[in-house]
Amino acid sequence: MRILFIEVDTAREWACASIGPAFIAAFLRERGHEVSLYRAGVDATPEEVAASVRAAAPDLIGISLTTRQWLRARELVSAVRADTDVPVVAGGLHPTFSPTQVLESPGFDYVCLGEGEEPMLDLVTALESGEPTTGIDNIWTAGGTRPALRAPFQPLDDMPFMARDMLDEYEGCVHMTTQRGCPFPCTYCAARMYNELYEETANYGRRRSHTSVLDELLEIQRNGTLAYVIFLDDTFTIYRRWVREFCRVYGERLAIPFSLHARVETVNESLIGELASAGCKHITYGVESGSLRVRRDIMQRAATNERIKEVFRWTQEAGIMVTANYMLGIPGETRADLQQTFDLASELQEYALDFGYFVFYPYPGTTLFRHCLEKGYLPGDYLEREANHRESILALPDLQADDIAEYYDRFTALRERQSLERAGASLSDAAQATIRESVQHIATTG
Repeated sequence: MRILFIEVDTAREWACASIGPAFIAAFLRERGHEVSLYRAGVDATPEEVAASVRAAAPDLIGISLTTRQWLRARELVSAVRADTDVPVVAGGLHPTFSPTQVLESPGFDYVCLGEGEEPMLDLVTALESGEPTTGIDNIWTAGGTRPALRAPFQPLDDMPFMARDMLDEYEGCVHMTTQRGCPFPCTYCAARMYNELYEETANYGRRRSHTSVLDELLEIQRNGTLAYVIFLDDTFTIYRRWVREFCRVYGERLAIPFSLHARVETVNESLIGELASAGCKHITYGVESGSLRVRRDIMQRAATNERIKEVFRWTQEAGIMVTANYMLGIPGETRADLQQTFDLASELQEYALDFGYFVFYPYPGTTLFRHCLEKGYLPGDYLEREANHRESILALPDLQADDIAEYYDRFTALRERQSLERAGASLSDAAQATIRESVQHIATTG
């Protein structure tokens, strides 16, 4: 069977395509199916997308979605299905946690809940043989009832390596995952919700062996260029023993520069030094808020500001670049909390090469989404609004939209100043203007 995955770009093209289809493609190809990718660029019209899909002549269309991709995906799928009767299956975070919304939209025939490799194989097999598609674990058929969930795939080492042609990677910069699941209870993050989704089925948290991770990277190196590795794990530094052994074997066998995401609670000065020796060049830490009350009581993140500063200093001293991420407009936050976040960001500029700043959006499936729904913070038409990180859609009792917008602008100005200072005072007026335009573009596109 021929399966075509559509990658939906939104405000701008991403550095790589969704990783879910890359895993599924490898899994299905091992079993004799054809899988390809079509990227719906930001400028592609629905009609152009429909024509491209028709030309590809697939037997099944797959689409992996976050909430940010949902509205454009809905428009594109509607246009595709007006042009062809090929069935469409949606998976990923948004369909998993808003399945009825997806299935009630024109053109969507199936939703895959949770992991998709084995369910997609069962769906493809049923469609190919003409058997009923109802009753497949994880696959919710339009008009049907919610399916049972099968246990997560075990062990991860038996999963085929991602199909790299599905990722749109460039110039030897590759994307890797070493684990599935996240043990941390952050109330704003949908990654944690997969653990809850599977809590009655099995433990969702699993990690690959060092041998599996290294074998995949060495295979990429043999088949092409391997210049830089971006580890996509939500928190790479879970389980220090695993990380320490990774540093040893990776440093011995590859030592290719790499970057990762970490939490300040999961590292110490020694571990940061080992990561640097293995080739780590960049770590992104989620600071989120400068208010301990907000982090601890609302977001379920207990690290202190002192700990954050300490870890940032250790990381910089180890020669690893640091990026910090911040959130604004969190339910329960006050203007004073926003000021604390801005103050902490200003202090951390001493150690951080760059930072990201995002207005909070309540993603379906998360604890804070349910809180916003119960408290009436969401507007009645929230399902029809774009999921963006530039302005708040919430009606919060302790924070006005103007307050959030003001601090978003202050963060934009802070990032602009930092970029100009790092670039150096000798830059020409034209070069400085380019930096300002770049920062403003990022601020307005999210």
